[in-house]
Amino acid sequence: MQVFKYGVDTLTVAKAIDLSTGKLIGIIDETAKQKINQSQQYVNEIVANNDTVYGINTGFGILSNKKISEEDTKTLQYKILQSHSVGVGNPIPKQVAKLMLITKLQALAQGFSGVQLTTLERILWHIDNDVIPVVPEKGSVGASGDLAPLAHLFLPLIGLGEVFYKDKVIKTGELFLKENLSPIRLGPKEGLALINGTQFILSYAIADVQRMHNCLEVADIIGAMSLEALQGTKAPFDERLHQLRPFKGNQLVAQRLRLLLQDSEIMNSHEDCDRVQDPYSLRCMPQVHGASRNAWLHLKELTEIELNAVTDNPIIFNADDTISGGNFHGQPLALPLDYCCFAAAELGNISDRRCYLLLEGKFGLPMLLMSEVGLNSGFMIPQYTTAALVTENKTLCFPASADSIPTSLGQEDHVSMGSISGRKLYQILDNLEYILAIELMSACQAIEFRRPLKSSALLETAHDFVRQTVSFANEDRIFADDINQIKKIISDFSFMSHVEEKQELNKGFEEFEL
Repeated sequence: MQVFKYGVDTLTVAKAIDLSTGKLIGIIDETAKQKINQSQQYVNEIVANNDTVYGINTGFGILSNKKISEEDTKTLQYKILQSHSVGVGNPIPKQVAKLMLITKLQALAQGFSGVQLTTLERILWHIDNDVIPVVPEKGSVGASGDLAPLAHLFLPLIGLGEVFYKDKVIKTGELFLKENLSPIRLGPKEGLALINGTQFILSYAIADVQRMHNCLEVADIIGAMSLEALQGTKAPFDERLHQLRPFKGNQLVAQRLRLLLQDSEIMNSHEDCDRVQDPYSLRCMPQVHGASRNAWLHLKELTEIELNAVTDNPIIFNADDTISGGNFHGQPLALPLDYCCFAAAELGNISDRRCYLLLEGKFGLPMLLMSEVGLNSGFMIPQYTTAALVTENKTLCFPASADSIPTSLGQEDHVSMGSISGRKLYQILDNLEYILAIELMSACQAIEFRRPLKSSALLETAHDFVRQTVSFANEDRIFADDINQIKKIISDFSFMSHVEEKQELNKGFEEFEL
């Protein structure tokens, strides 16, 4: 199995995800160990020389002018984890918490933070053994780092807090008994280095990049199925048209739609019809889906910069050269995360419009996608759900980064709120997966009214994969069951991977891959 060297190798979104799922093994190699040990030695020299350096022998935030004695510098680090553990709400997803461990280890292992090697080895133990701290979802303002969630993340190092252990949540004290572990004795600056940083925002960004990529890929497939069912035209996806307005995302979506619709009997059956133009939700898929892809690409690029950044404070270059700066400020990710909230919500908005078109009873389709309606409501009511989810997503689109509330008695007077941006995008994507599931359910139903004509090979593959889970509906039933089944195959990535396996739909646009 391939090995990743923390603090030495370059981390990408794909590698971070592979580390979180065990597909990639991470180590702290000798190069990283030397840098880590040297950085810790610099901190020890600062303490021994009684030099005043923020967070090593001073208080924090507004208390930065309070000098701490040498004998209390270690106690200070223990107390910072306690005092900053003020998170509230439900636990964040276990995968996101694990990504926080991975991304923090990558930052600290670069050797600018003064952390002990034994501390980093304990973090690596948690990753390797899938023993993941419980982190509450709320409490970070996204500047001076994600203080509260990171404090909760590292409580288990000192024997406090809770962890996910073998599918159960247990107290860290119980974990220590089961695994014969002891608390870490934190050295000077370590507590501050652990809680200062953007790893909560960053880990949500990683998960959001992965999930949004899946939704973008799936939206093109489902949109192509809806277009076929509605006997739309593929003319608006002509490569020449998009060369005249060469946004990369637009060009990619147009290419994907051309390939998804290639050699379709359904498309070929109405080439000579008298329809002039399709509604925007069909005709403008390259422009709308493409704009969302451009936003996604920007987030991915900035996320991968942050994945390899050092974001705690102060930064230790050597014993005589430390800088107290602002690398912990979450603004560089807060803005693109908010932008992607709009981009993801718009994918749902246009999908809902296609759901509505499929119900109108036009272009040879039965009204409400059922032969006998009246006694049956057909597919009328699932579109109510897409309408509700689209509106909910709109309410989640207020940019958290547009607001800032001073903290620490004004010392930390501008914050990013990027933690809220990351969580909102995660919620929007959850709603989007349901919206796309309802469009996919409706499109599969509609395509069967075009039989015996066949769709393209790729779209037939998509249709058949859905039909392994959800059957054609001759009459009303509890459609929530169908929606949840289809949502599952979207959210677990199986639908996208099944349809696109070994395909080259994105050839020439490799930057849009994970």
